[in-house]
Amino acid sequence: MIRLLHIIAISVLIASAGYAYSIKYDTLFYAEQVAKLKSQVQREREAIAVLQAEWQYLDRPDRLQEAADKHLDLHALKIQQLARLSDLPNRPSREDEIGRKLEALGLLGPTATPKDKTSDVRTPTTQTPKR
Repeated sequence: MIRLLHIIAISVLIASAGYAYSIKYDTLFYAEQVAKLKSQVQREREAIAVLQAEWQYLDRPDRLQEAADKHLDLHALKIQQLARLSDLPNRPSREDEIGRKLEALGLLGPTATPKDKTSDVRTPTTQTPKR
């Protein structure tokens, strides 16, 4: 009986040691993965910073003005090109397009809703009591 308990205890000890080592190596593996991801995130942040610097360089007003002058053939604004607010046409009225389509189909008329004859519900009224 004691031999059996010793064998079971030794087996449990070996199994727990194996489990502890597997957890240790899993933890080391995941720690390496985290370190790799952190370095990748840092590289991506650096790349974003470089791209932002390039965008700021390309978005300089003097460079854009030079490119616009070279490629767009823009002319100076003349006073005749300006308009007053009163010169603009009025906004067209908003129409109910769905309602117009339903009316054209003849579906806009009143509907006959069937009444529930089994219920004994009264319709509320708004009459004032007489004195």
